[in-house]
Amino acid sequence: MTWYGEPLVGFDLETTGTEPLEARIVTAAVVEVQGGEVIRQRSWLADPGIRIPAQASAVHGISSERAAAEGRPAPDVAAEIAHVLSEYWARGVPVVAYNAPFDLTLLCAELRRHGLPPLGPIGPVIDPYTIDRAVDRYRRGKRTLEAVCEEYGVVLGTAHDAGADALGAVRVATAIANRHGSVAALTPAQLHERQIRWYADWATDFQQFLRKKGNADAVVDPVWPLREPVALTR
Repeated sequence: MTWYGEPLVGFDLETTGTEPLEARIVTAAVVEVQGGEVIRQRSWLADPGIRIPAQASAVHGISSERAAAEGRPAPDVAAEIAHVLSEYWARGVPVVAYNAPFDLTLLCAELRRHGLPPLGPIGPVIDPYTIDRAVDRYRRGKRTLEAVCEEYGVVLGTAHDAGADALGAVRVATAIANRHGSVAALTPAQLHERQIRWYADWATDFQQFLRKKGNADAVVDPVWPLREPVALTR
């Protein structure tokens, strides 16, 4: 049986911003899926401890007032998410995250920020964003989760709802494997290693592109699936 016929776990965060070393968790979801159907789902609403910018609230629909009133303490949420993901990895279940370096780096930054133990051994991770860019490199158009779901015929629920996005990531990963036999043929461990190289190749190409466009100092981090948190904003 191919890897996508086995249990997969979708993971998604909705946050206060777009910089993973600085942004905070607002909502999160971990969705266990088998055969395209949800087996189990965990969801969290956190009080990030800072105001949620209006532009972030406009994306995910959570206001600062609601997060403060209904959200759980950020350290508790980060610790629980890390525990759940670590348990899946310990069982060998792949975690699927669309643009994994953002979500995993942000989670690890939150753990460090609150003096919590680091995320345990990470992997295998399946990142449909990285895979799609590698196997269909020259396709025109956006590579957002919504756009890639549309490309592969995946129905996405409410975009920027953590649960819907986590499930959408799993289903689009499966759809990519169904279309591209070279992806389906890999084991999760092999696919994890392949994505490390694919992401580094993309980062190198994108950095060269930016520099040719006039941004001589452009640097694109080539590390996947987790950026090293060098500095954190408390």
